[in-house]
Amino acid sequence: MSDLHTTTENLLIDEQVRGFPPGNPPLPLDAIGKQGWKPYDGRMALPLISLDQQAFSDNAELMMIYVKSHGAEIAPHAKTPMSTALSAALLAAGAWGTTVADIRQAAVLLKAGQRRLILANEIGGAAAARRLAALLGQYPDAELHIFVDSTALVEALCAAWRERADLPPLGLLVEFGAGRAGARSADAAEAILEAILAVETPTFRLTGIAAYEGAVATADAQETMRRIDSLMAVTSDFLPKLRACIGDERPLLMTAGGSVFFDLVVARLSAAVAADPACRLVLRSGAIFFHDHGIYERGLAGLDARGGLRIGGEMISAAAGFRPALRVWAEVLSRPEPRLAICGMGMRDVAMDQGLPRPLALYRNGAHLADLEGAEVFRLNDQHAFVALADGSDVSVGDVIEYGISHPCTCLDRHAILYGLDPDHSVTAAYLTSFG
Repeated sequence: MSDLHTTTENLLIDEQVRGFPPGNPPLPLDAIGKQGWKPYDGRMALPLISLDQQAFSDNAELMMIYVKSHGAEIAPHAKTPMSTALSAALLAAGAWGTTVADIRQAAVLLKAGQRRLILANEIGGAAAARRLAALLGQYPDAELHIFVDSTALVEALCAAWRERADLPPLGLLVEFGAGRAGARSADAAEAILEAILAVETPTFRLTGIAAYEGAVATADAQETMRRIDSLMAVTSDFLPKLRACIGDERPLLMTAGGSVFFDLVVARLSAAVAADPACRLVLRSGAIFFHDHGIYERGLAGLDARGGLRIGGEMISAAAGFRPALRVWAEVLSRPEPRLAICGMGMRDVAMDQGLPRPLALYRNGAHLADLEGAEVFRLNDQHAFVALADGSDVSVGDVIEYGISHPCTCLDRHAILYGLDPDHSVTAAYLTSFG
């Protein structure tokens, strides 16, 4: 994988950003990785979030090998880090394109020079369609494919594209869905298809089929499998129906796999795509490159229970192959009770929707002191984490605790900068995020 870079916009960074040392003169973004800072050495303002750059690179390499081994492609979902630098790094590592969730995210990626996008969502009605047209009018070389699940959206987009002659081609992906948006039946999808074909032009046309399997997940693994199987079946069954309407030559996309169930998507859709030489399977997983100590840890254990990653005829453990790359660092503020530590990290700093952060290691006076065993975060306030400690734990006020997180997507969006760490935990890069 190529070296990760910061950004083409070398902004001046100061104490307004988490992590930046108080009293330090402002620095250009690309100078932050040259200061020799460490999250636990007492200089950096805590809390902050960091990226293990080697783990991220290794995760990317493994995912690209897996995808290519199945004759598929991947357009990683940029909503996870909303970092143009990290998105560009995944493109350099072999990604086919990039996925975004809305028009603003598309604007961020397009401005950064990334031109092949999947907008994996419905956007609204006529006003949203005009906003998308206004954006794409600035990028005549863009290749954008967008989810549609209603004739109303087809009509709105068509009207916006008819109003202007300066727009790049827009690809329409008929979305099947369960648990979120998307057509709920083949009949509903056929109505959308007919609406598209009735108004197609060289710059406004059908380019494929889409689905999102993550929304059907339940606490019951077998029920989740049944629901994903059902969604993938209706999705794959629609491909030959679509081909019968448009002929065999047009290049098409079939895109799903935007979750930790990407293995099921590959298993269920590969045969249909292989039978259609002009169709390409594109996965969209994004958080897998970051992994975590919670929802993705559990998800990869589930993937291994289903047989693991099949690469080149061999089965590889996903849980062993991918590594969590994100950490949050916070100081111990108070030891008010023998088995309680209060740390300077709260709901404003870390995800909690899919599980609380996990204490991993303790640092004191700029050095690693011990791995934290038996410690557990049991509550978060706005600015505080309540950590239950084992009896006799050597944890003091001023110590720094390294935490693993659960759910990268709702953790990264709390931070303007992601600090890239080398294996020595030194900051060697800073990645600007663009969450708005």
